[in-house]
Amino acid sequence: MALALCCVSHSPLLDLPGPEAELVDEVGGALAQAREFVRAWDPELVVTFSPDHYNGFFYRLMPPFCLGTSAQGIGDYGTYAGTLDVPEQLAGDCAQAILDAGVDISVSATMDVDHATTQPLQRLLGDARALPVIPIFVNAVATPLGPLRRAAALGRAVGEYLASLDKRVLLIGSGGLSHDPPVPARATATGPVLDRIVHGTPQTPEQRAARQTAVIAAARDFAVGESPLKPLNPDWDGLFLDLLDEGRLDAFDDWDNATITREGGNSAHEIRTWVAAYAALATQGKYRTGVRYYRAAPALIAGFAVRTAIPDTDRTAWANDRRRQ
Repeated sequence: MALALCCVSHSPLLDLPGPEAELVDEVGGALAQAREFVRAWDPELVVTFSPDHYNGFFYRLMPPFCLGTSAQGIGDYGTYAGTLDVPEQLAGDCAQAILDAGVDISVSATMDVDHATTQPLQRLLGDARALPVIPIFVNAVATPLGPLRRAAALGRAVGEYLASLDKRVLLIGSGGLSHDPPVPARATATGPVLDRIVHGTPQTPEQRAARQTAVIAAARDFAVGESPLKPLNPDWDGLFLDLLDEGRLDAFDDWDNATITREGGNSAHEIRTWVAAYAALATQGKYRTGVRYYRAAPALIAGFAVRTAIPDTDRTAWANDRRRQ
């Protein structure tokens, strides 16, 4: 078994009108570097850690973690709609291993995933169905939230299971960093919005179109400083990325949810996906990051980052193998 990692921010605005061409090109360049990393790594299996935005998981039943033994993209914001190539037996074995490791996780035999899962797959693999994928949902929006250290425990359990496989595996963490987009909250939602986030009431095409229009408008206002949304926090983002780059994952054990919200915004809890992915990688020992990209991007309503990493123990062997090809 060998592991590699690629963690990326996601944003529906990447595929919508509004962001300036310079920003889209720069972010696209960073994602292209990560895609080249993935191509060179040539994985046989992908494991994703991703949040959801009330498209597949709702307050009627909101697990902290859930693994899909079958999954389909819903196609929001122009991303992939259709089934993913989930190896059912392997996914079930992974779920059992996580439970055996003492981490509670639910299982879905028909998981709906949104752009948080499909956008990275499309950007990094070229096609959401390019490779077998085990999708793992990490709740980062619906309160109450567990402590950040539980995301690390989830990642370690996944990494230890993957160590039993004779496969090259790519870990993807999708989300963050500091951002506070207009995601509905149960405490303040009313009417059809409340029905949707609690009961999962399907949106009509008209409602989806209205939501997309509202997101574009919110990003436009945020980019020109005319928004009530919490500002991005590049300093906090930098601290988070430095800890990851330095392998200091134990520092996150002391990060509490209130501080994450205060420093990074309500949706900054998506860093849980990065922590889980890095914790999985760290089961193989020390690692080294490759691609390091960050930009505070108000037009995307996100502190947008891209990171790749590989264990130090695999780096020399991988480089030699690439040279022989």
